[in-house]
Amino acid sequence: MTSDHSSLLFQPGRLGRLELRNRLVRSATAELRSDDEGVPSSSLADMYAALAQGGVGLIISGHAYVDRRGRCHRNMTAADRDDLIPHLARLAQAAHQGGAKLALQINFGGAQCDSAILPHRLAPSDQLVPPGQSCRALAPGEIWQIVEAFGQAARRAKEAGCDAVQIHGAHGYLISQFLSPLTNQRQDEWGGDLPGRTRFLREVASAVRASVGPHYPLFIKLGLCDESEGGLTLDEGLRVVADLAEMGFDAVEISHGIGDTRPVRPTPGASPAEREAPFLPWARRARTVSRLPIILVGFLRSRAAMEEVLASGAADFVSLCRPLICEPDLPQRFRAGLQEESSCISCERCWPDQEGEIVECRSL
Repeated sequence: MTSDHSSLLFQPGRLGRLELRNRLVRSATAELRSDDEGVPSSSLADMYAALAQGGVGLIISGHAYVDRRGRCHRNMTAADRDDLIPHLARLAQAAHQGGAKLALQINFGGAQCDSAILPHRLAPSDQLVPPGQSCRALAPGEIWQIVEAFGQAARRAKEAGCDAVQIHGAHGYLISQFLSPLTNQRQDEWGGDLPGRTRFLREVASAVRASVGPHYPLFIKLGLCDESEGGLTLDEGLRVVADLAEMGFDAVEISHGIGDTRPVRPTPGASPAEREAPFLPWARRARTVSRLPIILVGFLRSRAAMEEVLASGAADFVSLCRPLICEPDLPQRFRAGLQEESSCISCERCWPDQEGEIVECRSL
């Protein structure tokens, strides 16, 4: 077993001006623990307290909507009005009391919004993936409203005492939709070539920076590549990564764009990190075009793989989703030598089948 003295996982690290006690990040994970108006429940604060006490260095919240027109699903946390600031503050306090930091992830669902709760969805274009769904293309004035909503949501996070903000630019949500030629078929200044498709992200980053100032930590979860033919290519995604520092970002978390992108499985005999981390090759490529700290997410389960990712220099932090739903105290278990890998079996049963239930492990 790896001793704490030599463990890269438990060495302090920095993301911009934010100092963290270790290199383990709880990746943003929808929790379904807020009411119909987006007010987080006490159980959400309890969850963050458990994660903090469990030893993670940074908690990235489940996505919070910046505008109700971009609400993705029921029981999603909101960041769209000032009366939520005290409620968000309780989440930050819960993380801080356990020694962790909290970043609020902010998002607008666009075409990814649940049509059962938002039948009139807004997107870059009328054309969508998958086919058969309907959305209305955003008017330029509406785009600017959403840009400003991101900025104001970030301001609320800062006023609530959150330590950072992460913009959700992955998984087919609105920023992904603007970046991808599959879903952005606009012919105005918000579409067309990659600079046009990147404009929405640039304006969002600019609005956030204007709201929180030059030094407040700002991260992005970026969908580096789409799965479908004709989507955002890896080369295009790397061009976006190369510009993130100039946009004002302090770190990038590497993930996928539209579709459940998972690169080809490694050949037998591959190392633990190559077996478990499908986005590792993307992180390596991102490292060549940007000096920003890189957070790697995606299917990491063993301490050996996490240590290997960090030792390779491909990423500076590793982030976990399902393993921390399964075992919020997994970092402490690693540190104490109680186990060497997560008990998570990737059964995909975290998300509930029935309305009113929360995201939780249903296998243990």
